[in-house]
Amino acid sequence: MKIMSIPIALASKSPRRQQLLQEAGFQFRVVLPNAEEIYPAEMDPKEVPCFLSQIKAKAAIPLAKPEEVILAADTIVIFEDTIYEKPKDREGAIRILQALSGNTHEVITGVTLLSPKKEMSFCGHTSVTMEALSLDEINFYIDNFNPFDKAGAYGIQEWIGHCKVASITGSYLNVMGLPVNLVYKHLESFT
Repeated sequence: MKIMSIPIALASKSPRRQQLLQEAGFQFRVVLPNAEEIYPAEMDPKEVPCFLSQIKAKAAIPLAKPEEVILAADTIVIFEDTIYEKPKDREGAIRILQALSGNTHEVITGVTLLSPKKEMSFCGHTSVTMEALSLDEINFYIDNFNPFDKAGAYGIQEWIGHCKVASITGSYLNVMGLPVNLVYKHLESFT
């Protein structure tokens, strides 16, 4: 298939995004742009992921080859109109997980595809219902997994996803950090 041979410059250091693209069979290489991930405070939280993915994609232009399509993404977790990004420390991870415990939150991944001739941005949306977490369970998770590089302080593919996520509506891979089905669909227009 022609779409699977499109060369991609992945503007992300996320090991999960790299894993997902590799497992799907895409041809890519990683580029690491220096982009300041800052958004206007008054911005609607649901617009933030696409806004940040656009910043990352544009910062990757000098690193990409002319024949490559730049792929940049940003994932956030939203609960009660509050954005829960990557926690900075243990206390932050505890605070985030306590907020999400026993509630349904939304995971949004913004994706930007950018080539010399075309640019498009889109978002994947997934609702995740998490069962209540005790403080012992939160500490277990923090002690045995790495919540510090994940929006919302958890990975759906790890212990919390296996044992404490009651349901998801939408793409599981979106919660991991990349709505691969949407990437595939939108890359078709780049062929």
